[in-house]
Amino acid sequence: MTVHVHYFARLREEVGRQGDEAELPGESLTVGELWRHLHQEAPPERLMAAVNQEQASLETLVRDGDEIAYFPPVTGG
Repeated sequence: MTVHVHYFARLREEVGRQGDEAELPGESLTVGELWRHLHQEAPPERLMAAVNQEQASLETLVRDGDEIAYFPPVTGG
């Protein structure tokens, strides 16, 4: 399974790259499991994500060919 991962805002700086193209074992993972697979640690607290440009939770399944975006919580005013 191949997925395309993008990091935005502060996460891009912390991770040190704009994204990853990841070749993963198995049929599917959740968004949270994908983060653990790529970074060898639990996702940051309050991590937000999107799958194929739609808001997703850490429990959302990721499938072959999906585009996953990780970003910190946004605030506005």
